[in-house]
Amino acid sequence: MHISPSILSADFANLQAALDSIATANWAHVDVMDAHFVPNLTIGLPVVARLVEVSPIPIDAHLMITDPDRWAPMYAECGAASVTFHIEAARHPRRLARALRAAGARASMALKPATPFAPYADLLPDLDMVLVMTVEPGFGGQSFMADQLPKVRAVREAVRRHGGEIWVQVDGGVSAATIEQCADAGADVFVAGSAVFNADNAAANIAHLRELVTSHPTC
Repeated sequence: MHISPSILSADFANLQAALDSIATANWAHVDVMDAHFVPNLTIGLPVVARLVEVSPIPIDAHLMITDPDRWAPMYAECGAASVTFHIEAARHPRRLARALRAAGARASMALKPATPFAPYADLLPDLDMVLVMTVEPGFGGQSFMADQLPKVRAVREAVRRHGGEIWVQVDGGVSAATIEQCADAGADVFVAGSAVFNADNAAANIAHLRELVTSHPTC
Protein backbone atom coordinates (compact mmCIF):
# COMPACT_ATOMS: atom_id res chain seq x y z
CA MET A 1 0.00 0.00 0.00
CA HIS A 2 1.57 3.24 -1.17
CA ILE A 3 0.66 6.75 -0.03
CA SER A 4 1.49 9.37 -2.66
CA PRO A 5 0.72 12.95 -1.55
CA SER A 6 -0.03 15.36 -4.37
CA ILE A 7 1.98 18.56 -4.12
CA LEU A 8 -0.75 20.30 -6.14
CA SER A 9 -2.22 21.07 -2.71
CA ALA A 10 1.10 22.24 -1.26
CA ASP A 11 2.58 25.74 -1.00
CA PHE A 12 4.08 26.40 -4.44
CA ALA A 13 6.26 29.13 -2.94
CA ASN A 14 8.30 26.48 -1.12
CA LEU A 15 7.99 23.10 -2.76
CA GLN A 16 11.20 21.78 -1.25
CA ALA A 17 9.77 22.31 2.24
CA ALA A 18 6.56 20.60 1.11
CA LEU A 19 8.54 17.60 -0.10
CA ASP A 20 10.47 17.43 3.16
CA SER A 21 7.17 17.45 5.08
CA ILE A 22 6.01 14.28 3.28
CA ALA A 23 9.26 12.34 3.60
CA THR A 24 7.41 9.51 5.36
CA ALA A 25 5.24 8.89 2.28
CA ASN A 26 6.11 6.38 -0.43
CA TRP A 27 5.97 8.81 -3.35
CA ALA A 28 5.55 12.48 -4.14
CA HIS A 29 2.84 12.90 -6.77
CA VAL A 30 3.60 15.79 -9.13
CA ASP A 31 0.84 17.01 -11.46
CA VAL A 32 2.02 18.47 -14.75
CA MET A 33 -0.76 20.35 -16.57
CA ASP A 34 -0.47 22.27 -19.82
CA ALA A 35 -3.77 24.22 -19.98
CA HIS A 36 -4.65 22.28 -23.14
CA PHE A 37 -5.39 18.71 -22.12
CA VAL A 38 -6.86 20.07 -18.89
CA PRO A 39 -8.01 23.63 -18.11
CA ASN A 40 -5.19 24.39 -15.70
CA LEU A 41 -1.49 25.24 -15.89
CA THR A 42 0.97 24.05 -13.27
CA ILE A 43 4.63 23.18 -13.72
CA GLY A 44 6.80 21.62 -16.40
CA LEU A 45 9.99 19.72 -17.06
CA PRO A 46 12.59 22.12 -15.56
CA VAL A 47 10.71 22.31 -12.25
CA VAL A 48 10.18 18.56 -12.07
CA ALA A 49 13.87 17.96 -12.80
CA ARG A 50 14.77 20.18 -9.86
CA LEU A 51 12.19 18.52 -7.59
CA VAL A 52 13.77 15.16 -8.39
CA GLU A 53 17.09 16.52 -7.14
CA VAL A 54 15.77 17.71 -3.78
CA SER A 55 12.99 15.24 -3.00
CA PRO A 56 13.58 12.76 -0.16
CA ILE A 57 11.18 10.29 -1.84
CA PRO A 58 10.67 9.19 -5.47
CA ILE A 59 8.74 11.44 -7.82
CA ASP A 60 5.60 10.15 -9.52
CA ALA A 61 4.99 12.52 -12.45
CA HIS A 62 1.36 12.61 -13.65
CA LEU A 63 1.35 14.23 -17.09
CA MET A 64 -1.94 15.87 -18.02
CA ILE A 65 -0.62 17.15 -21.32
CA THR A 66 -1.54 16.94 -24.99
CA ASP A 67 1.63 15.39 -26.42
CA PRO A 68 2.94 12.77 -23.97
CA ASP A 69 4.56 10.80 -26.80
CA ARG A 70 7.03 13.66 -27.17
CA TRP A 71 7.41 14.87 -23.60
CA ALA A 72 6.90 11.93 -21.26
CA PRO A 73 10.27 10.20 -21.92
CA MET A 74 12.04 13.43 -20.93
CA TYR A 75 10.47 13.23 -17.48
CA ALA A 76 11.83 9.73 -17.11
CA GLU A 77 15.23 10.86 -18.33
CA CYS A 78 15.33 13.68 -15.75
CA GLY A 79 14.86 11.16 -12.95
CA ALA A 80 11.13 10.80 -12.28
CA ALA A 81 10.79 7.27 -10.90
CA SER A 82 7.26 6.85 -12.28
CA VAL A 83 5.72 8.63 -15.26
CA THR A 84 2.00 8.54 -16.01
CA PHE A 85 0.55 9.48 -19.40
CA HIS A 86 -3.13 9.80 -20.24
CA ILE A 87 -4.38 7.22 -22.67
CA GLU A 88 -6.71 9.84 -24.19
CA ALA A 89 -3.68 11.88 -25.28
CA ALA A 90 -1.17 9.21 -26.31
CA ARG A 91 -0.88 8.38 -30.01
CA HIS A 92 1.24 5.26 -29.54
CA PRO A 93 0.74 4.18 -25.91
CA ARG A 94 2.56 0.84 -26.11
CA ARG A 95 5.59 2.43 -27.71
CA LEU A 96 5.49 5.22 -25.15
CA ALA A 97 5.25 2.84 -22.19
CA ARG A 98 8.25 0.91 -23.48
CA ALA A 99 10.21 4.15 -23.93
CA LEU A 100 9.49 5.13 -20.31
CA ARG A 101 10.73 1.78 -19.06
CA ALA A 102 13.81 2.02 -21.25
CA ALA A 103 14.57 5.40 -19.67
CA GLY A 104 14.42 3.84 -16.21
CA ALA A 105 10.95 4.85 -15.02
CA ARG A 106 7.86 2.89 -14.13
CA ALA A 107 5.32 3.29 -16.94
CA SER A 108 1.77 4.21 -15.99
CA MET A 109 -1.44 4.79 -17.94
CA ALA A 110 -4.16 7.13 -16.64
CA LEU A 111 -7.88 7.01 -17.42
CA LYS A 112 -10.24 9.98 -17.12
CA PRO A 113 -13.64 9.25 -15.51
CA ALA A 114 -15.43 8.89 -18.85
CA THR A 115 -12.75 6.62 -20.35
CA PRO A 116 -13.41 2.87 -20.10
CA PHE A 117 -10.60 0.51 -19.19
CA ALA A 118 -11.54 -2.54 -21.27
CA PRO A 119 -10.31 -1.23 -24.67
CA TYR A 120 -6.83 -0.76 -23.19
CA ALA A 121 -6.50 -3.89 -21.07
CA ASP A 122 -4.15 -5.41 -23.65
CA LEU A 123 -1.55 -2.77 -22.70
CA LEU A 124 -0.99 -4.32 -19.26
CA PRO A 125 2.15 -6.27 -20.25
CA ASP A 126 3.86 -2.93 -20.95
CA LEU A 127 2.62 -1.12 -17.84
CA ASP A 128 3.70 -0.93 -14.21
CA MET A 129 0.65 0.99 -12.98
CA VAL A 130 -2.85 2.01 -14.04
CA LEU A 131 -4.26 5.26 -12.66
CA VAL A 132 -8.04 5.53 -12.35
CA MET A 133 -9.03 9.18 -11.94
CA THR A 134 -11.70 9.58 -9.27
CA VAL A 135 -12.25 13.24 -10.19
CA GLU A 136 -12.11 15.10 -13.48
CA PRO A 137 -8.42 15.94 -13.93
CA GLY A 138 -7.30 19.53 -13.73
CA PHE A 139 -7.89 20.88 -10.23
CA GLY A 140 -7.31 19.72 -6.68
CA GLY A 141 -9.90 19.68 -3.91
CA GLN A 142 -12.71 18.08 -5.92
CA SER A 143 -15.24 15.63 -4.51
CA PHE A 144 -14.57 11.91 -4.80
CA MET A 145 -16.46 10.15 -7.61
CA ALA A 146 -17.60 6.84 -6.11
CA ASP A 147 -18.99 5.78 -9.49
CA GLN A 148 -15.38 5.15 -10.57
CA LEU A 149 -14.92 2.30 -8.09
CA PRO A 150 -16.29 -0.36 -10.49
CA LYS A 151 -13.54 0.68 -12.91
CA VAL A 152 -10.96 0.24 -10.15
CA ARG A 153 -12.34 -3.26 -9.55
CA ALA A 154 -12.20 -4.05 -13.27
CA VAL A 155 -8.56 -2.96 -13.45
CA ARG A 156 -7.65 -4.99 -10.37
CA GLU A 157 -9.35 -8.09 -11.77
CA ALA A 158 -7.54 -7.68 -15.09
CA VAL A 159 -4.24 -7.32 -13.22
CA ARG A 160 -4.97 -10.51 -11.28
CA ARG A 161 -5.65 -12.38 -14.51
CA HIS A 162 -2.54 -10.98 -16.14
CA GLY A 163 -0.23 -11.60 -13.19
CA GLY A 164 2.90 -9.66 -12.36
CA GLU A 165 3.29 -6.60 -10.19
CA ILE A 166 1.10 -3.89 -11.67
CA TRP A 167 -0.12 -1.25 -9.24
CA VAL A 168 -3.60 0.29 -9.31
CA GLN A 169 -3.62 3.95 -8.38
CA VAL A 170 -6.53 6.24 -7.49
CA ASP A 171 -6.28 10.02 -7.67
CA GLY A 172 -8.94 12.56 -6.71
CA GLY A 173 -10.88 13.14 -3.52
CA VAL A 174 -8.91 10.49 -1.64
CA SER A 175 -9.20 11.14 2.09
CA ALA A 176 -9.73 9.39 5.39
CA ALA A 177 -13.41 9.14 4.44
CA THR A 178 -12.82 7.47 1.05
CA ILE A 179 -9.50 5.63 1.14
CA GLU A 180 -10.96 2.39 2.52
CA GLN A 181 -13.51 2.27 -0.30
CA CYS A 182 -10.63 2.56 -2.76
CA ALA A 183 -8.72 -0.23 -1.03
CA ASP A 184 -11.84 -2.41 -1.05
CA ALA A 185 -12.09 -1.92 -4.82
CA GLY A 186 -8.49 -3.04 -5.32
CA ALA A 187 -6.38 0.13 -5.30
CA ASP A 188 -2.95 -0.05 -3.73
CA VAL A 189 -1.55 3.42 -4.53
CA PHE A 190 -3.44 6.38 -3.09
CA VAL A 191 -2.90 9.97 -4.23
CA ALA A 192 -4.04 12.44 -1.60
CA GLY A 193 -3.64 16.19 -1.83
CA SER A 194 -5.72 18.31 0.51
CA ALA A 195 -6.11 15.33 2.86
CA VAL A 196 -2.37 15.54 3.53
CA PHE A 197 -1.64 19.25 3.18
CA ASN A 198 -4.78 20.67 4.84
CA ALA A 199 -3.09 20.86 8.24
CA ASP A 200 0.31 21.72 9.65
CA ASN A 201 1.25 18.09 10.31
CA ALA A 202 1.45 16.37 6.95
CA ALA A 203 3.33 13.42 8.45
CA ALA A 204 0.47 12.73 10.86
CA ASN A 205 -2.03 12.80 7.99
CA ILE A 206 0.11 10.36 6.02
CA ALA A 207 0.34 8.04 9.02
CA HIS A 208 -3.42 8.12 9.50
CA LEU A 209 -4.13 7.30 5.85
CA ARG A 210 -1.59 4.49 5.91
CA GLU A 211 -3.09 3.07 9.09
CA LEU A 212 -6.58 3.05 7.54
CA VAL A 213 -5.50 0.98 4.56
CA THR A 214 -2.96 -1.30 6.21
CA SER A 215 -5.39 -2.25 8.99
CA HIS A 216 -8.30 -2.69 6.61
CA PRO A 217 -9.57 -6.29 6.33
CA THR A 218 -9.05 -6.44 2.56
CA CYS A 219 -5.50 -5.13 2.66
